[in-house]
Amino acid sequence: MALSTCDFCGRQAEEETTLTWSTSVERGRRQRYCDTCSREHLRAMEGKLDTEHW
Repeated sequence: MALSTCDFCGRQAEEETTLTWSTSVERGRRQRYCDTCSREHLRAMEGKLDTEHW
């Protein structure tokens, strides 16, 4: 089973358990964020701020 890694906190989970994770594209690179980081930084994500501004 493949693992996914949160690009913000480094948490790892199996692909099948990442349905609540969010994704973004920054500087042409796809990034994935776990459900915890997604909730904590929701407003920054909605405002389309790069992660360096979180």
